[in-house]
Amino acid sequence: MIRALTLILLCQLAGEATTRALSLPVPGPVLGMALLWGLMLAAKPVAEAVRPVAEGILRHLSLLFIPAGVGVVGHVSQLGTQTLALAVAILVSTVLSIAAGAWAFVLVARWTGSRDA
Repeated sequence: MIRALTLILLCQLAGEATTRALSLPVPGPVLGMALLWGLMLAAKPVAEAVRPVAEGILRHLSLLFIPAGVGVVGHVSQLGTQTLALAVAILVSTVLSIAAGAWAFVLVARWTGSRDA
């Protein structure tokens, strides 16, 4: 378990170091996740070792939102002055996310030759 968690964190560190060193427009953890995915594809024992740790992390994922909630409560006075801007940002990002998901679904359906019955 410790080795698998260390591997996950090392992949994240490698991704972060790479994006900072090369000034890439990709978040370091995303690059680290891609590295971990590649390692798991290349070596099945790596995937088998990481699986229980990853499932444990995912089981308790809601705990990672606690710091965000504390940050919101800590800056509630600023939120009051920025209510309209936040509402617009949330609304626009939600609509764009739904549109991007629908577009990706249609694109994949075209690539795979799926048709409505």
